[in-house]
Amino acid sequence: MHTDMKRASSDRDTLARILDISRDLARPMDLEEMLTEVVKAACAVLQAERCTVWLYDEAAEEFQTKVLIGAAPIRTAADRGLVGACARTREVINVPDCYADPRFDQSIDRQTGYRTRSLMSVPLVGYDDELIGVMQTLNHINGPFDDTDVATATALAAQSAVALQRARMIEGLLVKERLEQELEVARKIQMGTWPREMPVAEGYDLHGASLPAEETGGDTFDIIRLDDQRYVLLLADAAGHGVGPALSVTQVRSMLRMCARLGCDLKRAFDGINRQLVEDLPPELFVTAFLGMLDATRHEIEYLSGGQGPLLFYRRAQDEVEYLKPMTLPLGIMETLPGAAPARITLASGDILALLTDGILEAERSDGEQFGAERTAELLREHRDRPMSELAMILHEQARAFSDGAPQADDVTFLLIKRH
Repeated sequence: MHTDMKRASSDRDTLARILDISRDLARPMDLEEMLTEVVKAACAVLQAERCTVWLYDEAAEEFQTKVLIGAAPIRTAADRGLVGACARTREVINVPDCYADPRFDQSIDRQTGYRTRSLMSVPLVGYDDELIGVMQTLNHINGPFDDTDVATATALAAQSAVALQRARMIEGLLVKERLEQELEVARKIQMGTWPREMPVAEGYDLHGASLPAEETGGDTFDIIRLDDQRYVLLLADAAGHGVGPALSVTQVRSMLRMCARLGCDLKRAFDGINRQLVEDLPPELFVTAFLGMLDATRHEIEYLSGGQGPLLFYRRAQDEVEYLKPMTLPLGIMETLPGAAPARITLASGDILALLTDGILEAERSDGEQFGAERTAELLREHRDRPMSELAMILHEQARAFSDGAPQADDVTFLLIKRH
């Protein structure tokens, strides 16, 4: 009778402590702080020398300790040891003698220099049956863990799992919010590199615009006025879209601006930018680019095209569109590009040079057919008398309509040059 009363009193004390812990875990905490509170609570309530919380990383298929009292963080494969066994069965595993159990991963003891005698593994399962991780208590101060400890650990784990799940979700939202803020800053920086207004070239209508598929894009364009008659033209498209490609094409634009300031000719600028990209870019990245020089007095465009094409050249007199192919490989692939010699085109009255990235030409509809160069050329012919800003809008709207209003899959950038 006395023993039963003593046990009942102990159970009430344990329950009261778990309720206190639950209230404590309900207060706002980041994930790291929450993990620390969980391991401290488990050590105290279960009278364990140590406690470890293994968080499950589904993408990596492994468990990781972020907080482990008395040892450094560790990673382990999701199918190894008692942690993996507990996660698979989602049941408490109570091992009185770890070195007698073949499931026990002795390498962690060797790694930490700690000797595990008894160990209890408890699954941490969230409110929606999501596996959060596994909580392990090591070495009860009075010997192996008993059935009462199992019941106590199960109750504590239920509270801890929901708290950890909440902390992890909040941390994820905060990370997402920070990322969105950083991407917004990157977007503003990238858009700030584009011309705020188009230069006025006598006898010409110049228009450029870029519409990224994400917050930042892998395209860029530029029109640099050197004097009253000469204008440097740039259209560049890095492989992919997002922050990495955005950095690459912004680098191209910056280098071209510097070359223009230093008075480099087109060929030197093209070769110099290519060599720098070869040094800087990882092997999987490259940049297709058109670099041109418009002479508004001679009505000529000298240009080099590394992988950028087709370039659509509408000739008003013939009412035809010529498809100009790339001259050489994209920039950033090899130090010396074969066939990289400048070409020239002469613009007669009404001629249009349309430089477009893949977002227009490769816009797809549901059956996989692409918008293509021929549809684009037909729109050039049909709307040749419109201002170039309106022509760009028409091209974009028609490509979107063709793809049945599907989300924009690639960056869209225009550089349109028309002689009046």
